[in-house]
Amino acid sequence: MDTKELEKQANNIRKDLVEMLTEAKSGHSAGSLGMVDVFTALYFGDIVKYDPKKPGWKERDRVVLSNAHICPAWYATMANAGYFPVKELKTLRKLGSRLQGHPDRLKLPYIETSGGSLGQGLSIACGMAYSFFKLDCKKNWVWCLTSDGEHDEGQMWEAAMFAGKNKLFNLTQIMDRNNIQIDGYTEDVMPLEPLKDKYEAFGWHVMDVDGHNMEEIIDACNKSKAIFEKPSLIIAHTIPGKGVDFIEWKYSWHGKAPCAEECKKALDELRTLGGKIKSESE
Repeated sequence: MDTKELEKQANNIRKDLVEMLTEAKSGHSAGSLGMVDVFTALYFGDIVKYDPKKPGWKERDRVVLSNAHICPAWYATMANAGYFPVKELKTLRKLGSRLQGHPDRLKLPYIETSGGSLGQGLSIACGMAYSFFKLDCKKNWVWCLTSDGEHDEGQMWEAAMFAGKNKLFNLTQIMDRNNIQIDGYTEDVMPLEPLKDKYEAFGWHVMDVDGHNMEEIIDACNKSKAIFEKPSLIIAHTIPGKGVDFIEWKYSWHGKAPCAEECKKALDELRTLGGKIKSESE
């Protein structure tokens, strides 16, 4: 897909995302909407190696979602990529659904790990990358998505040290740097900066990107695959709630779903690209 097609795909995923969260009446809106462009770039920008018809393909890349509460964005992306029907998205968080509020790999075998407790995903990704490294499996790459807020957890830094020490070049971490967490803004709750300097001190190659610029995201991901002496971190600067103006930048939407009226308003904004085009329904 070219950039325009990727942006259109991301917009469609955001519409699916708003509708599924509204149907569920619960879930995490801000972070999910903010990371849609990253997920779109990974799955539709020829970055992640996968085959939805053969989810257990041995040569597939591994994707680990550490900040598992934004799984609605991942589910919507996977559905649009052909892993399961888009209509199934409306079962989010319902009893017996494969699409739980946090990923459950026993219910949804297309994903690599279950999630829920923040701070653990990077350690899991390190284990995968280390195994591939030791087994000389150069065809497998590990992509680990993390949040900035979960860097309050000490386990994140233990994993960062492990990856740097073992020179896990086949590991790329993409951090959602949206500056919010459930209790407020990250720099008020627990200041994280200078993140770039900290990771570089631990032996990582670090790149900063606009998390809503498809070309920057894809370019950074491709560059990370050309680094053969250290793991890579892509700090994706995102806007929480991206695409829906009444959600953007508001940490109060961290774990809140739209009501029916808010859903209608959000969909109208997404369908018109913020008023730039005529609504598809008009």
